[in-house]
Amino acid sequence: MAKTVTKSAGKSAAQVKPKAAAKPAAKAAAAKPAAKKSAPKTAKAKPAKKPALKLSMLKPSVNNLAVRVFARAAGFDAAETDAWGHTRSPEYMARNPAHLTPMIEDKGLPRGVLWESCAIMQYLANKHGLEKFYPKAPAKRAMVDSAMFYLIGTLYPYVARATYPALGFPHYAGEVGHSDAHPDKKSEAQKAAMAAIAEPLEVFHSFFRDGKPFIGGKHPSIADIRLAATLEFLAVIDYALPKWAKEYMAAIEKKLGKAYAEPAGDVRGYIAYVRSQAKASA
Repeated sequence: MAKTVTKSAGKSAAQVKPKAAAKPAAKAAAAKPAAKKSAPKTAKAKPAKKPALKLSMLKPSVNNLAVRVFARAAGFDAAETDAWGHTRSPEYMARNPAHLTPMIEDKGLPRGVLWESCAIMQYLANKHGLEKFYPKAPAKRAMVDSAMFYLIGTLYPYVARATYPALGFPHYAGEVGHSDAHPDKKSEAQKAAMAAIAEPLEVFHSFFRDGKPFIGGKHPSIADIRLAATLEFLAVIDYALPKWAKEYMAAIEKKLGKAYAEPAGDVRGYIAYVRSQAKASA
């Protein structure tokens, strides 16, 4: 029995020594890969690519100004094509039978193109999840939609009727300026439109803004961009904007910076040119 115990003890001792010696080696071996992992090579993060946008536009236009501002403020890589004099060409009409600007091209669209400034901004905001410009919450979105539809259905027709004669733009069909009415009647319609602007303008101030900096709240929405662009045209007839409207437009330009100021400069430049021509011919 003693021999058996001795042998067993010998075997146990022999087995224990290598195990004891192996532990530090195992720790060291385990430590080496850990040391390598502690300093991994980090690849530089690539800046997010701006969404591409093909835009056909007219620089002196308010409708076009809205989309040009939005595209810049939203961070699109917009390739602008000046369509002045080309909107009734066979190539343009083949894509856009309404011959309107602004127009965007996008493969995701059923017909490949889209016109109407509000529809363009809504589409792009929806597609790219731009909620700060076009809220997703149904109630907030409804207010933005209501403001835009009220603008294009009520305020803008007055603005167009009042300013288009001075700007040299053709009137829409159905407008007095587009008809064969006597010049005196056209002049009366223009003056009546100027007088009518104040009421819908106040609706934007008291109802849609309702004490907020913008219709969209703290950040300009697509309705704010469309409204500010529309008000730019009133400079051509020396329309006396109320104090709140001047401050509102200045606040939008300050908030959006060059995204607003640069394309707005094209409209302002055209208005200055028109006014200088009117003075020269007076």
